[in-house]
Amino acid sequence: MQEPALDWRVCSRARLSRDPRFDGKFFIGVRGSGVYCRSICPAPTAKEKNCCYFPTAAEASEAGYRPCLRCRPECAPGTPAWLGTSTTVSRALRLIDESSAEDGGMERLADRLGVGSRHLRRLFLRHLGATPNAVAQTRRVHFAKKLIDETNLPMTQLAIAAGYGSVRRFNAAIRKTYHRTPMQIRANARRVQPLPDDQYLFRLRFRPPFHWKGMLALLGTCITPGVESIQADTYRRSISLNGSDGCFEVGLDESGLALCARIQFGDPRALFFIVERIRSLFDLNADWAAIVNGLATDATLSRRLKAMPGLRIPGCWSGFELAARVILGRHLDEDEAGDLAERVARSLGRPIANGEGLVRTFPSPDALASADLIRLGATESSAKSIRALAGAVRDGRIRFDGIVDSHAFLAHLQKIAGVDDWTAQYVAMRALGQPDAFPIEGLPHGDATRHPGLEARAEQWRPWRAYAAIYLSPIASPVRRPARRRSLVSGHLEKFAAE
Repeated sequence: MQEPALDWRVCSRARLSRDPRFDGKFFIGVRGSGVYCRSICPAPTAKEKNCCYFPTAAEASEAGYRPCLRCRPECAPGTPAWLGTSTTVSRALRLIDESSAEDGGMERLADRLGVGSRHLRRLFLRHLGATPNAVAQTRRVHFAKKLIDETNLPMTQLAIAAGYGSVRRFNAAIRKTYHRTPMQIRANARRVQPLPDDQYLFRLRFRPPFHWKGMLALLGTCITPGVESIQADTYRRSISLNGSDGCFEVGLDESGLALCARIQFGDPRALFFIVERIRSLFDLNADWAAIVNGLATDATLSRRLKAMPGLRIPGCWSGFELAARVILGRHLDEDEAGDLAERVARSLGRPIANGEGLVRTFPSPDALASADLIRLGATESSAKSIRALAGAVRDGRIRFDGIVDSHAFLAHLQKIAGVDDWTAQYVAMRALGQPDAFPIEGLPHGDATRHPGLEARAEQWRPWRAYAAIYLSPIASPVRRPARRRSLVSGHLEKFAAE
């Protein structure tokens, strides 16, 4: 069945208002100029009869339109992979997001999803208006344009960083898409302040509202000192990728409509993956309007949504790191868990240079699989669970990337001793970015068996139960008080269930 077309009346009102809340939710093709724009494009407003609307940039590109050089569609906030698409398409989009801009081909993508390539192509055309290859190519050329505008990388390195096999292919793709050469685009771009070697600065857009201080508070509930830090409204952490180490820091842009991400990493080929992971870490593709529509019917949640608009789901850099960190801090309060995690990182993580306060990477699965964690202060049960988890990841029995079936992954994860339903749901929420994950089982004073009405009540919040969990946390509570909690979601559920 064909997906319903965009309502041109709604798109027209959003276009005329230039409201940033609609940025990236659709694109405008202008017939006269042959370009496609964001809803916030500063160019003179085109007449309605000359406009057409596309749900994705890939569909606009497939229709023959080229990206606008003024509003830069490559900078628009993304659309969540699971929003308004079939399960197969959402899984495919997640795999494309994790591909580091490498062209694995539609056959390989379809094979990983367990469907035929022709069927996958039909699904993409139905839901996104473009083939899988067109979606991947549009993402690649958009990222290349972003690198041209926002970095000083030489074109040869830039072509490799954007995922092109040769400079010739890179030049041809840019010329075909923008009707200009890469050097012409860079000459017309705003001047980029020179940065030290191996440092890059990106502005990552989001749809407002975005509660930056709330996001930092949520991330701070499960932080590993020395690996991560939150200071002066800035989040910083060390990273390890493909055998190389680095770090990044993220803060709120002066405009209030973007995050500034400063990345320090020696291999520019990893930039696509790093930028996409940062976007996921801060949930920059979230659609706040849809979330509010799904949760505001509940009176208590409605009050909290209005009091702290724009809270997002905190993601993570590494699913393995998150799972190990949660198990390590089980049954400990926030400060004790942080101290223990810091000792483990200092003893088993790799040291990094020029980290400016970040001294280690988080320990690898190899390091944790055979570590004496009890000597470092972990409980016997936590040490056993972490060694089992690390061994499974080391041996390839569990993978936190390239997940096609999240339900099967979580079921497999729960076979590890000590990984209960709450831990699995918490990992699903933060590592997999599942908007309907709901980590309530086993919470102190929040056990669903003690409050059976809560689970039934939460059915009306689907598919946004993860955001509901965020708004049930002490961070969003009208009354703030120090809490001994094992995560960002705690015993406030008991009070909530009684309301």
